[in-house]
Amino acid sequence: MKLNRILPFARNLLHLAVGEGDYAVDATIGNGHDTVMLASLVGETGHVYGFDIQQEALESTTSRIKDKQLFDRVSLFQKSHDQLLATIPNKAHGKISGAVFNLGYLPGGNKEIVTKPDSTIKAIEQLLEIMKPEGIIVLVVYHGHEEGAVERDQLLEFCTILDQNRAHVLMYRFMNQVNNPPFIIAIEKR
Repeated sequence: MKLNRILPFARNLLHLAVGEGDYAVDATIGNGHDTVMLASLVGETGHVYGFDIQQEALESTTSRIKDKQLFDRVSLFQKSHDQLLATIPNKAHGKISGAVFNLGYLPGGNKEIVTKPDSTIKAIEQLLEIMKPEGIIVLVVYHGHEEGAVERDQLLEFCTILDQNRAHVLMYRFMNQVNNPPFIIAIEKR
Protein backbone atom coordinates (compact mmCIF):
# COMPACT_ATOMS: atom_id res chain seq x y z
CA MET A 1 0.00 0.00 0.00
CA LYS A 2 1.37 3.40 -0.97
CA LEU A 3 -1.02 5.42 1.16
CA ASN A 4 0.29 5.94 4.67
CA ARG A 5 -1.61 4.19 7.40
CA ILE A 6 -2.87 6.40 10.20
CA LEU A 7 0.02 6.17 12.69
CA PRO A 8 2.80 6.52 10.08
CA PHE A 9 0.98 9.57 8.67
CA ALA A 10 0.79 11.08 12.16
CA ARG A 11 4.53 10.47 12.67
CA ASN A 12 5.33 12.01 9.27
CA LEU A 13 3.48 15.18 10.22
CA LEU A 14 5.41 15.40 13.48
CA HIS A 15 8.71 14.79 11.68
CA LEU A 16 7.88 17.73 9.40
CA ALA A 17 7.07 20.01 12.33
CA VAL A 18 9.55 19.14 15.09
CA GLY A 19 13.31 19.52 14.87
CA GLU A 20 16.47 19.90 16.90
CA GLY A 21 16.07 22.44 19.71
CA ASP A 22 12.28 22.61 19.46
CA TYR A 23 9.72 22.15 22.19
CA ALA A 24 6.97 19.56 21.79
CA VAL A 25 3.97 18.21 23.71
CA ASP A 26 2.67 14.68 24.10
CA ALA A 27 -0.78 15.45 25.46
CA THR A 28 -1.66 11.79 26.14
CA ILE A 29 1.58 9.92 26.87
CA GLY A 30 -0.03 6.49 27.11
CA ASN A 31 2.71 3.88 26.80
CA GLY A 32 5.35 6.43 25.79
CA HIS A 33 5.95 5.66 22.12
CA ASP A 34 5.20 9.19 20.90
CA THR A 35 7.09 10.72 23.83
CA VAL A 36 10.23 8.80 22.81
CA MET A 37 9.80 9.80 19.17
CA LEU A 38 9.36 13.48 20.07
CA ALA A 39 12.35 13.37 22.44
CA SER A 40 14.46 12.00 19.60
CA LEU A 41 13.24 14.76 17.28
CA VAL A 42 13.92 17.67 19.67
CA GLY A 43 17.47 16.46 20.25
CA GLU A 44 19.71 17.41 23.14
CA THR A 45 18.73 21.08 23.10
CA GLY A 46 14.93 20.70 22.89
CA HIS A 47 12.35 19.48 25.34
CA VAL A 48 9.13 17.44 25.46
CA TYR A 49 6.30 18.01 27.93
CA GLY A 50 4.12 14.94 28.48
CA PHE A 51 0.71 14.68 30.14
CA ASP A 52 -1.49 11.84 31.33
CA ILE A 53 -3.88 11.40 34.24
CA GLN A 54 -2.98 7.75 34.83
CA GLN A 55 -0.06 6.68 37.00
CA GLU A 56 0.30 3.55 34.86
CA ALA A 57 0.98 5.72 31.80
CA LEU A 58 3.62 7.75 33.63
CA GLU A 59 5.37 4.61 34.82
CA SER A 60 5.39 3.02 31.38
CA THR A 61 6.62 6.20 29.70
CA THR A 62 9.26 6.84 32.36
CA SER A 63 10.64 3.34 31.85
CA ARG A 64 10.68 3.77 28.08
CA ILE A 65 12.48 7.14 28.11
CA LYS A 66 15.02 5.90 30.68
CA ASP A 67 15.76 2.86 28.49
CA LYS A 68 16.45 5.19 25.56
CA GLN A 69 18.48 7.58 27.78
CA LEU A 70 16.21 10.51 26.92
CA PHE A 71 15.08 11.42 30.42
CA ASP A 72 16.92 14.76 30.49
CA ARG A 73 14.83 16.13 27.60
CA VAL A 74 11.39 15.09 28.87
CA SER A 75 9.17 16.41 31.67
CA LEU A 76 6.16 14.26 32.58
CA PHE A 77 3.10 15.43 34.47
CA GLN A 78 0.29 13.41 36.00
CA LYS A 79 -2.25 15.99 34.95
CA SER A 80 -4.96 16.44 32.40
CA HIS A 81 -3.82 17.96 29.13
CA ASP A 82 -6.22 20.85 29.73
CA GLN A 83 -3.72 22.09 32.35
CA LEU A 84 -0.84 22.45 29.91
CA LEU A 85 -0.94 26.25 29.72
CA ALA A 86 -0.39 26.55 33.47
CA THR A 87 2.16 23.72 33.50
CA ILE A 88 4.48 24.32 30.56
CA PRO A 89 7.10 26.93 31.54
CA ASN A 90 6.93 30.38 29.99
CA LYS A 91 10.31 29.86 28.28
CA ALA A 92 8.60 27.35 25.95
CA HIS A 93 5.65 29.59 25.07
CA GLY A 94 5.81 30.63 21.45
CA LYS A 95 8.36 27.89 20.71
CA ILE A 96 6.28 24.69 20.65
CA SER A 97 6.44 23.23 17.15
CA GLY A 98 4.49 19.99 17.55
CA ALA A 99 1.93 18.26 19.74
CA VAL A 100 0.24 14.88 19.59
CA PHE A 101 -2.91 13.43 21.14
CA ASN A 102 -3.95 9.77 20.97
CA LEU A 103 -7.56 10.01 22.02
CA GLY A 104 -9.58 7.27 23.63
CA TYR A 105 -8.18 5.02 26.36
CA LEU A 106 -4.78 3.71 27.39
CA PRO A 107 -3.93 0.63 25.31
CA GLY A 108 -3.94 -2.31 27.70
CA GLY A 109 -5.34 -0.10 30.47
CA ASN A 110 -8.69 0.61 32.04
CA LYS A 111 -11.16 1.22 29.19
CA GLU A 112 -13.41 3.17 31.55
CA ILE A 113 -10.83 5.98 31.71
CA VAL A 114 -11.10 7.88 28.44
CA THR A 115 -10.24 11.27 27.04
CA LYS A 116 -13.10 13.77 27.13
CA PRO A 117 -14.04 16.34 24.50
CA ASP A 118 -14.14 19.32 26.88
CA SER A 119 -10.60 18.82 28.17
CA THR A 120 -9.26 17.97 24.71
CA ILE A 121 -10.76 21.11 23.15
CA LYS A 122 -9.43 23.24 26.03
CA ALA A 123 -5.97 21.75 25.50
CA ILE A 124 -6.11 22.48 21.76
CA GLU A 125 -7.11 26.08 22.47
CA GLN A 126 -4.24 26.44 24.93
CA LEU A 127 -1.76 24.95 22.47
CA LEU A 128 -2.86 27.36 19.76
CA GLU A 129 -2.01 30.18 22.20
CA ILE A 130 1.52 28.99 22.94
CA MET A 131 2.66 27.26 19.75
CA LYS A 132 4.86 28.95 17.22
CA PRO A 133 3.47 29.72 13.76
CA GLU A 134 3.33 26.60 11.58
CA GLY A 135 3.34 24.41 14.67
CA ILE A 136 1.25 21.29 14.18
CA ILE A 137 -1.19 19.55 16.52
CA VAL A 138 -1.87 15.94 15.52
CA LEU A 139 -4.96 14.27 16.96
CA VAL A 140 -5.32 10.54 16.43
CA VAL A 141 -9.03 9.95 17.03
CA TYR A 142 -10.03 6.49 18.21
CA HIS A 143 -13.82 6.54 18.10
CA GLY A 144 -14.82 2.88 18.16
CA HIS A 145 -16.34 3.15 21.65
CA GLU A 146 -19.30 5.16 22.95
CA GLU A 147 -17.30 7.97 24.58
CA GLY A 148 -14.99 8.09 21.57
CA ALA A 149 -17.92 8.78 19.26
CA VAL A 150 -19.02 11.67 21.48
CA GLU A 151 -15.50 13.11 21.51
CA ARG A 152 -15.19 12.65 17.72
CA ASP A 153 -18.40 14.57 17.04
CA GLN A 154 -17.50 17.49 19.32
CA LEU A 155 -13.96 17.69 17.96
CA LEU A 156 -15.18 17.73 14.37
CA GLU A 157 -17.64 20.49 15.21
CA PHE A 158 -14.92 22.51 16.98
CA CYS A 159 -12.38 22.05 14.18
CA THR A 160 -14.87 22.90 11.45
CA ILE A 161 -15.48 26.34 12.94
CA LEU A 162 -11.84 27.17 13.75
CA ASP A 163 -11.07 30.48 12.04
CA GLN A 164 -9.00 29.76 8.93
CA ASN A 165 -6.94 32.86 9.72
CA ARG A 166 -5.94 31.18 12.98
CA ALA A 167 -5.29 27.61 11.78
CA HIS A 168 -5.42 25.20 8.88
CA VAL A 169 -7.26 21.96 9.67
CA LEU A 170 -6.84 18.67 7.83
CA MET A 171 -8.65 15.36 8.28
CA TYR A 172 -6.98 12.16 7.09
CA ARG A 173 -9.00 8.97 7.16
CA PHE A 174 -9.75 5.79 5.33
CA MET A 175 -13.41 5.95 4.32
CA ASN A 176 -14.17 2.37 3.38
CA GLN A 177 -12.79 0.45 6.35
CA VAL A 178 -15.04 -1.28 8.85
CA ASN A 179 -15.14 -1.08 12.67
CA ASN A 180 -14.65 2.67 13.05
CA PRO A 181 -10.95 2.90 12.17
CA PRO A 182 -9.01 5.77 13.76
CA PHE A 183 -8.43 8.94 11.79
CA ILE A 184 -6.31 12.05 12.08
CA ILE A 185 -7.15 15.66 12.56
CA ALA A 186 -4.10 17.87 12.01
CA ILE A 187 -4.19 21.53 13.01
CA GLU A 188 -1.46 23.87 11.79
CA LYS A 189 -1.24 27.21 13.56
CA ARG A 190 -1.05 30.16 11.20
